Amino acid sequence: MNDSVLGFRRMQLEDVEQVMMVEHEVYEFPWTERIFSDCIRVGYQCWLAQQQLSIVGHAVISVTAGESHMLNLSIAKQYQRKGFGHQFIEFLVEEARQKDAQTMLLEVRPSNSAAISCYNAAGFNEIGCRKDYYPAPEGREDALLFARHIPVQIESHGN
Repeated sequence: MNDSVLGFRRMQLEDVEQVMMVEHEVYEFPWTERIFSDCIRVGYQCWLAQQQLSIVGHAVISVTAGESHMLNLSIAKQYQRKGFGHQFIEFLVEEARQKDAQTMLLEVRPSNSAAISCYNAAGFNEIGCRKDYYPAPEGREDALLFARHIPVQIESHGN
């Protein structure tokens, strides 16, 4: 397998322990094991990005009523700035498209300039701000709201 190409698979309950290692590595205020377990149990799309058997990152999206929401996207520090976040986003957008979503939304901290650059490069546009959305060391931090249009894919039989 090419080292620059990721594989993707559904996150299982037994993966949550490993997911938590990445989550704690990359976030000051990480999700909890219970949040991930609940997302898996209720049927959100919970994914792992892998390179061979190593977990590169994880993501959770919800898709409903023509809209998808990227709730979590995390890439382990050792794999950041290598294009893996962009690959993962494109995979997630395609998964949402297959579930008839026409838009993908996400929130990001204004202080997370690396993620903002990645989202901009992946075709997301800032459409708003959610005040006091995230916990922060000194109270709360706003969230920038981003969206990407997902065009309907015309079926072609040559792929």
